[in-house]
Amino acid sequence: MNLKQLETFFWVATLDSFRKAADHLCATQPAVSSRIAALEESLGVKLFERRAGSFTLSAKGQELMPYAKNMLLMADRLKEKACETTSLSGALRLGVSETIVHTWLPDFLHQVHLLYPNLDIELTVDVTANMRNDLVNRSLDIAFLLGPISEYSIVNVELCAYELVWSCSPELDFPEGTVPLEQILKHPILTYARNTRPFAEIQNLFREEVFQPVRIFPSTSLAASKRMSMDGFGVGTLPMAYIQNEVDAGLLKVLPSTWAPSNLEFTASYPREPFNRMAEKIAALAQVTANNADK
Repeated sequence: MNLKQLETFFWVATLDSFRKAADHLCATQPAVSSRIAALEESLGVKLFERRAGSFTLSAKGQELMPYAKNMLLMADRLKEKACETTSLSGALRLGVSETIVHTWLPDFLHQVHLLYPNLDIELTVDVTANMRNDLVNRSLDIAFLLGPISEYSIVNVELCAYELVWSCSPELDFPEGTVPLEQILKHPILTYARNTRPFAEIQNLFREEVFQPVRIFPSTSLAASKRMSMDGFGVGTLPMAYIQNEVDAGLLKVLPSTWAPSNLEFTASYPREPFNRMAEKIAALAQVTANNADK
């Protein structure tokens, strides 16, 4: 019996799939099957009940699962005590919301490189709904997204909150002071993609309180929404932190109104596995970086 066999047993049971476990461990399915067979032979028990085309944890497998988790946790803590932080290595699959990409992600990646030079970041930029599924399915190790995620298997660490504002080209004819929502809605609305929280809030508002045709242009690209807002195509709902430079330069103006979408609240979220020390450290570093960016 060895740790690699225990780790394989844990992930096959957790992901309920030999294929997914093989992908997670960067191994082949035959290698995963071989490790499970060797572990069963070493322990003298069947860990899985195999039926035509499927399998389940055996009663003994369920009984031994907590022990396997504890042994993996202790092994991870032993390595952490024995090694310096710079010894962290391997690949970390990181998902990031685009808002973070345009604010403090470059500073964060610089800090990661300084502290963990042997750690390779595999970066994915996506919307929260997709990254949530990837976390639950263990396709991502950690994600910076609109949170928290209401899932018992996910840990959420608060990062930052950004104000969403109505913004447009100074060339658009809006009065000074608070602008009635009805006037804003006469223009095309440039906002986040359909499967996002800001889009849902705006759509719900229009359904419940607005009784006029509204043109909504959802986009997965913040940069495109900002560009179209600057060009006078419509009114954007954009994070103030993202457009501050354009506002200061007079390329965009903020429209105070009687209603705006809720603030964007971001978390570092990762699977609640007891030996996922790398994700814990990355979440803590992200929190520090985000806090420093707000100062």
